[in-house]
Amino acid sequence: MTSTSRDKTHIASPDLQAPRAGLWSRDFSFFFAARGIARLGDMMAPVALAAGLVQQGYGAGAVGAAMASMTACFAGFVLFGGVLADRFDARGLMIGSDLVRVVTQAVMAGLFFAGDVVLWQVCVLSAVNGICGGLFQPGIASVLPRIAHDVQGANGAVRTVEAVMSLFGPAAAGALVGFTQPGGVFVVHAATYALSAGCLTLLRLPPRQAHPEAAVKERASFRADLVEGWREFSSRTWMWGVIVIWMAASVLCWGPTIPLIATEVVREHGPGVYGLINSAMGVGAAIGAVAAMRSRPVRPLRAGSAALLCWWLMPASVALGLPVPLIAVGSALCGIAMAFWGVMWATAIQTQVPPGVVSRVHAYDVAGSLAMQPVGQALAGPASGQFGTREVLAANAVFALVTAVALLSVRAIRTLRRVERAVG
Repeated sequence: MTSTSRDKTHIASPDLQAPRAGLWSRDFSFFFAARGIARLGDMMAPVALAAGLVQQGYGAGAVGAAMASMTACFAGFVLFGGVLADRFDARGLMIGSDLVRVVTQAVMAGLFFAGDVVLWQVCVLSAVNGICGGLFQPGIASVLPRIAHDVQGANGAVRTVEAVMSLFGPAAAGALVGFTQPGGVFVVHAATYALSAGCLTLLRLPPRQAHPEAAVKERASFRADLVEGWREFSSRTWMWGVIVIWMAASVLCWGPTIPLIATEVVREHGPGVYGLINSAMGVGAAIGAVAAMRSRPVRPLRAGSAALLCWWLMPASVALGLPVPLIAVGSALCGIAMAFWGVMWATAIQTQVPPGVVSRVHAYDVAGSLAMQPVGQALAGPASGQFGTREVLAANAVFALVTAVALLSVRAIRTLRRVERAVG
């Protein structure tokens, strides 16, 4: 497959059943453990950060600045991570990123234990964490297909453990804050990165398939690698089509929905109910990921887009002022839809893109998916002030439904056929 062909897809395998080899190989088990452990720590850290800064006399603005510094650096460096993961050793880059984060979180713990917390120091440490996350993330897309015989099943398993850890992480952090102060949570967070790095070190990766342009790539510049990744990304209508639609959805739906639901539910029912709704969404995400492990649709993105037809139920249930149990049901169905779509989308990228460029293509996917979300979040407040929170959430529900319909209306997305493994 050349990089200049239009709408590149692979011919579907005649055998669309799962490979005979089992999912739980030694290497995938280590990878699965690494992702679950790291996710647990990542879900604990925001609770400790918010609690610690508030205890030190800072307000919501400081918490937002610390989190924004991490998110901005993640989005800014993920493209560089994609180039480095394809050019060098993706696993080594992931391990190095984890080890740097062990140090940053240990330093963060020291600051909070000492009780001498300066906001700019917290923001710098958060920014370094974001850079490491950006360098780490693209490697997932290239390492997982090398260790999993069943790429879709592996994505489903990873999404499941991430959903479960998303439920336990905040609760565990809240308990630890009470027993050990916020610094104790950061010690645990540092330990999760150390364990993740250890699990990744134990992987026995098979030789990476040579890219058809490997000889040229050795002499290529960093910019040339970025351009090649963009060419691979932009030549696939199904891929850039999804990202364009998702960018619009981030502004009109996903970005505003989360802060507006949080505001409305906490105001009407209290923070405990908001936690319950988040837990319901996490349970739904676990169910959706398990369902995606077992489902083998011939056209995975069509199936994933159809699942997203349930997305609108979460904002709609809050907009309509439904009872809490029905809001929880809407959140659970949204979690199922998002997780099922996420597995189908990740598997499509990992199996339709040649191994030599998959990290860069995944990086463009992540960057595009994140790019407009802050815009939607920033517009949530002014829009709700102008029109009302429930009215904006009702509009979000409509846009969520439009997003799913738009994905199904694009022929290249709807007709993409399933393949088991990428061909270089």
